[in-house]
Amino acid sequence: MEKVFKLKEHNTTVKTEIIAGLTTFLSMAYILAVNPSILGVVMNPGGVFVATAVASAIATFIMAFAANYPIALSAGLGLNAYFAYTVCLGELAAEGENAFKICLTAVLVEGIIFLLMSLVKFREKIINSIPQNLKFGISAGIGLFIAFIGLRGANIIVPSESTTVALGSFRDADVVLALVGIIIVIVLEHFKVTGSVLIGILATWVLGMVAQATGWYTATNVFPDFSQGLTQLGGISETAFKFDFGWAAGHFVQFIAIVFSFLYVDIFDTVGTVVGVADKADLLDEDGNLPKVGSVFMSDAVGTTVGACLGTSTVTSFVESGAGVAAGGRTGLTALTTGVMFLVSLVLSPVFLAIPSFATAPALVYVGMLMVSSAKNITFDGDIADTLGAYFALVMMPLSYSIATGIMFAILGWVIVKIFIGKAKDISPVMWAVFILFVARIAALVTNFQ
Repeated sequence: MEKVFKLKEHNTTVKTEIIAGLTTFLSMAYILAVNPSILGVVMNPGGVFVATAVASAIATFIMAFAANYPIALSAGLGLNAYFAYTVCLGELAAEGENAFKICLTAVLVEGIIFLLMSLVKFREKIINSIPQNLKFGISAGIGLFIAFIGLRGANIIVPSESTTVALGSFRDADVVLALVGIIIVIVLEHFKVTGSVLIGILATWVLGMVAQATGWYTATNVFPDFSQGLTQLGGISETAFKFDFGWAAGHFVQFIAIVFSFLYVDIFDTVGTVVGVADKADLLDEDGNLPKVGSVFMSDAVGTTVGACLGTSTVTSFVESGAGVAAGGRTGLTALTTGVMFLVSLVLSPVFLAIPSFATAPALVYVGMLMVSSAKNITFDGDIADTLGAYFALVMMPLSYSIATGIMFAILGWVIVKIFIGKAKDISPVMWAVFILFVARIAALVTNFQ
């Protein structure tokens, strides 16, 4: 373990890394239930479940051994909804049951493009060209974003027609249990209890079982349902290698537009997640760059390609990796543990699918708190373009519910202000290229060419 993952160099231990890997997995295990639920409206849910678990494991293993980073990957939220509702049930509704095959073909092409971009180090140049101030803003913005995900998942924050969002009801068990879980994590962390985040998740889950047994919590079943057994594994035959290259060739322009939409979100979700998690894990070098970032992107690209072949939407780095970092994860052993758990989930799926969102909320809220601390490193009295870029990243991620959108506003604002204050020479060729990409994205949104 020491030779492969360099544990002493990263001031960590096997025990700490394994606990961190379990914490990351439990924080993102919901994707094994959510992804089949979303893609299941157009595909076989059992097949999607298997594809998600296997593709996540493979991508995370590559991250563990090639990059030695504590970052896990799985099917990206938002991209799966775009896959199912916007494309399959929207613009491709006339294609009927064949729609999902077209989408899987688009995801495959996107994955191949990612592989090529990783080989020429384009995405590596993107992440290392982002100014320091923007990186700190991105990290803090992701902190707010994942905290919001946790609060929303536990119904502490709920939708409101009059105010957009509002406070949930304290009569609801999930609200109370999640808040109790947050306190458990914080108190344990204060006393430096090893695995405090993982303990918080498990303790909240157990309290949820008690609440359900007494009739207080009734929204979902928090007890494992072993009656399902392994029946869902056979669904992979309905999703694996279901491509339609003929349609893609006959509708080339429309197909490329679909590919571009997947590509855009995946690039900048990954960049944002990697910057945020790496910052909190102290993986960035003295210049604010991430060593071996090419291997990080290769993990993403391979995961997406494999996922498309098996039958799931785009695989990307998960912000919930921050939960493992908060639990002490610093090396690829954390990622390896998470990847193994994805494979274990194939035979113990009833257990992992029973963990409710209110039980993982404490981990997300706590990690969000840690990541928001990056805001203290933002320079607000220096270059106004740097300040605006960091500010846009900080506020737009949670408010738009999108890491990619937050980065888009940050970079567009930064470049435009640089131009108007006479500092265009400070804009690197890579940042110009990213700026043009974002302008093209906005043009596509305005013309509905997506």
